Amino acid sequence: MSVLIINVAIMLVQILFIIAFAPLLTGIIKKTKAVFQLRKGASVFQPYLDLVKLFRKEAIVSYNASWIFHATPVISFAAIIAASVLIPIWTTSLPLGFAGDIIAVIYLFALARFFVVLAGLDTGSSFGGMGSSREMFVASLVEPGMMLSIFAIAANAGSTSLGNITQNVSAAGIGMINPSYLLAFLAFYIIIIAETGRIPVDNPATHLELTMIHEAMLLEYSGKQLALIELTTMIKHLLVYSLFASIFIPWGFFSDTSTLTGSALASSIIFYLIKVMIIGVCISLTELSTAKWRLFRLPDLLSISLILSLLSIVSFVIVRGV
Repeated sequence: MSVLIINVAIMLVQILFIIAFAPLLTGIIKKTKAVFQLRKGASVFQPYLDLVKLFRKEAIVSYNASWIFHATPVISFAAIIAASVLIPIWTTSLPLGFAGDIIAVIYLFALARFFVVLAGLDTGSSFGGMGSSREMFVASLVEPGMMLSIFAIAANAGSTSLGNITQNVSAAGIGMINPSYLLAFLAFYIIIIAETGRIPVDNPATHLELTMIHEAMLLEYSGKQLALIELTTMIKHLLVYSLFASIFIPWGFFSDTSTLTGSALASSIIFYLIKVMIIGVCISLTELSTAKWRLFRLPDLLSISLILSLLSIVSFVIVRGV
């Protein structure tokens, strides 16, 4: 009974921690970009202030909006929160790990995206329809590469459960670093850029018609609904970074919740924060070192991640055969 209580407490703390930390990570990324651009930039706590301001405002809704428009913020938030309990943050012993594996996580991400795309089309806005079509165009290129790159590591680890993948890769140590691992690492890094809507795929800091993708779908939202969607987007970005960290940098986790101590939990949290912030800074530097690509050039970039993922699986099969 005590183990069950500990597992439930860990799950609730993990959810609250992710919700609380996601805006801070967004602020850190924006601040990093400002520093490297020789600008002062906003405070790292600015996303919190923006969310508070939006939650205090009334939502203005189009007359053409249906129930899909109203339900999308709640459904997308619920899907992302559900995914958050399936991704190792500081423990490989996930309380709800039995409920789904990496396939469930990818489908929950897709569910949130699907309803946001529907909401962009729902009001009949030309910008919303444009953003929705672009989002599905990018998603059709990103999701296969994401699944293949993760399956390459899952094949090495012998499981599709994220907790088992993290634990097995961590136990393998330096022996896990092989051509298959490195190719999957590069493929997933490109996928992070696309999945989080960063340059060169998208520019979250602009509302220019020729460049925006994700922001175009949200132009009809305001007030509390916009705040919930923005918070969901921040959480999703954090979860994508967390997924990358748990699979490719799987150190600093504890596995036995029955013998959990405060020092072990604190150490795991510190390791997690360091890994996620390093990934965020690397993504910021990647953004600063390139320019926004034209929409029809994106397949050139995203096909690279797909090819690397395929090569990763082929490399695994060849090495295992030898």
